[in-house]
Amino acid sequence: MIDYLNGKLVHKDPTHVIIDVQGIGYHVKISLQTYTEIKDEEQIKLLTYLHIKEDGHTLFGFKHEAEKRLFLLLLSINGVGPSTGLMILSSLSSTEIEQAILAGDVATIQHVKGIGAKTAQRIILELKDKVGKIGSDVPGEPIGFLKSNNKIREEALKALVTLGFPKTTAEKNIATVLKKTTKEISLEDLIKASLKTS
Repeated sequence: MIDYLNGKLVHKDPTHVIIDVQGIGYHVKISLQTYTEIKDEEQIKLLTYLHIKEDGHTLFGFKHEAEKRLFLLLLSINGVGPSTGLMILSSLSSTEIEQAILAGDVATIQHVKGIGAKTAQRIILELKDKVGKIGSDVPGEPIGFLKSNNKIREEALKALVTLGFPKTTAEKNIATVLKKTTKEISLEDLIKASLKTS
């Protein structure tokens, strides 16, 4: 089991990073939370979870222990796989997820792409007693870099398509968010808002 990776950040994308550890490049899938936390660090340490199945091994990375614990709790739910878990952590912050679970807020969890009413109810029912014990070590959410150009639109589109959105839906969601936004928007905020647009 690979518990963490500590190395040089070679590539950073809203959905994955490549970390060079002594000449070996590891492709690690990340959530939007972790992407926001990484900023432009040259040396990086990510806590990891290795998902093994017949057709491949996938590494998932987390900047904070609380996010990794929440991810593992989500995986314990029947019907929630690693991709769905990552989608939940990209759509909502760890704090928002915990608050929704503790408050029994099915609507908030169901708003995540790929989560139906039954799965949302199962998440709340099975994790209500466990999330309070996590204890958040995630600092206040940082404000992303404010930019407004085509590069951000392209990066957001690429991230949404990687997360499983059809390209046309992703483009429509991004356009909707940009129409509603009066001020400049960061890449992280654009992706987050687009994930919540349906």
